This record gives sequence, structure tokens and C-alpha cells, in this order.
Amino acid sequence: MKYDWWVVGSFPGGSAWAMARDIGDGYVLVTARTFAQMSAADLDKVNFEMDRRLREIRGTQPDQNDTQALQLRNRRLQRISQARSVLAAYRRKRKV
Repeated sequence: MKYDWWVVGSFPGGSAWAMARDIGDGYVLVTARTFAQMSAADLDKVNFEMDRRLREIRGTQPDQNDTQALQLRNRRLQRISQARSVLAAYRRKRKV
């Protein structure tokens, strides 16, 4: 199957990196159905990018007195961690 440059992949947002970013920001809500149309290679890419995004977020430490920034950081971490758990459960169930 040949893909042309204008064909967008199966990722919401266009790429695995954008999908991981959007999950963290709360624009993409993840369920098992989110991953249903993706191939095993696409699932690997998304998992890699979510892991990379987690490390990125953990690496930035806001000021400890900035409550809003701390809450935002923690919400992003929680969303991505939860998405990785959903992905792992989906892969176990489907054996992908």
C-alpha cells in the first residue's frame, strides 16, 4: 500500500507527537476505541511519544508557590499516564 505525502496518518492531530501533546493538554480523550484503528507500529509510535512527553513534563519544575502551574503540570502528567495505562490494557486485550 502506497502512501502519499498528503495522506494524514491515523493520529488525531496528524502525528504521534501531536497526539501525545493533545492528550496532555486535554484535547484528546483516550479510550480503548481511540486505538482501535491504529496498527501495531502506530501504537508503538504513540507509546514512545507519550513516554517522551512525560519525561519532558517531569523535567520542567514550576515555582513551588505557583499553584496553578503545579496543578496544570500534574493534570498533564495524570492524563498521559492514564492514556498509557489504557493503551497497555488495549494491547493486552487485543494481543497487539
